[in-house]
Amino acid sequence: MAHIVTPRCIDCRYTDCCTVCPVDCFWEIEEPAMLLIDPDTCIDCGLCIEECPVRAIYTEEQCPEPYKEWIDKNAELYNDGTNVTEQKDPLSGALTLEQIHERESSQGLDVSDP
Repeated sequence: MAHIVTPRCIDCRYTDCCTVCPVDCFWEIEEPAMLLIDPDTCIDCGLCIEECPVRAIYTEEQCPEPYKEWIDKNAELYNDGTNVTEQKDPLSGALTLEQIHERESSQGLDVSDP
């Protein structure tokens, strides 16, 4: 089972997670602007979860219900991206975790952090 990057990463694209991944399974896509995980490469080590400033990465079994569709989307979309293994600057306008929580709340979502 692979880890899942959820929409919390959209338009933020922090790359802290990429620097700790021992198998280089993170891919950067442009539409939507975010990172994804190659599920066939991910070894479920969990190192990336705590590194993500917006807590966008979940284990497959802990993926919140509103984000379950991203289990398949990670597998479908990562091939359209570029492999990222080093730290890059986040996108301009990247949200903080507090702003992510506010956005989810305004959308009526009750999502706990991983």
